[in-house]
Amino acid sequence: MTFPLVISIPHCSSRIPESLGPALALSQAEIAESIDVGTREIFGALPARFVLCAQWSRLVVDLNRHPAQQGRKGVIPQVDYFGRSVYRADFPAEGEELQDRLEKYYWPYHRWLKKKLEEPGVLGLLDCHSLNGIGPLEAPDAGMKRKDIVLSNNGGHQGGGRSASERLTCPARFLRSMARIFMARGFSVAVNSPYSGGFITTHYGFDLMKREKFAVQIEINQALFTEEEGQRIVPQRLTAVREKVRICLEEIADTLFFASP
Repeated sequence: MTFPLVISIPHCSSRIPESLGPALALSQAEIAESIDVGTREIFGALPARFVLCAQWSRLVVDLNRHPAQQGRKGVIPQVDYFGRSVYRADFPAEGEELQDRLEKYYWPYHRWLKKKLEEPGVLGLLDCHSLNGIGPLEAPDAGMKRKDIVLSNNGGHQGGGRSASERLTCPARFLRSMARIFMARGFSVAVNSPYSGGFITTHYGFDLMKREKFAVQIEINQALFTEEEGQRIVPQRLTAVREKVRICLEEIADTLFFASP
């Protein structure tokens, strides 16, 4: 089965351009901690119509931010999720540097994504991430234990809008059905908590909903397939998790993808 989806994996790389190396205040090990561990191996292996994997670290540009967003967690982040400064104090992450970074590393990803979402037969977008088992310092749930799967559509904890004016990126009943399928396979699931969907999900999802399509952000807990300490993947566990995710998406495709929202 080929899923009628575009899969986006924006935080799967640790690659840093050689020219930026001297500006970084982080070690190679610290840079690697910004990878969404396991996302390329789990979601990148799914039989979707199109799969797009980031080629550069989110510390170069964060593809899941608005291109005009600046500050600590802007499109060029100043701190990582552990609160550490990414760049040395004398490095200017604005002006020409910002525009050059966007043109080289940001816009190519988004141009490709937009093009593939307009292909015939594509019904939706799955924007794929992984999260630490415990919320890190800069997360909204710092210090808290997290569920296995987090599904997001820019809504509340039941998948509906938090206010009458709030827009969703996929219908609430669709998201709740997805959650039930994952739970039936043994995953614990949270909806829109701690994240309700980032820039990619909302930017493309609002437009997709107008065309009776959808976008969902999915986060998978790294504790399912990594060692207790650190981010090292345990291959056997990752293989088992990947197979369970594939089965869940097959069931979702069978029951939901071809139903009208």
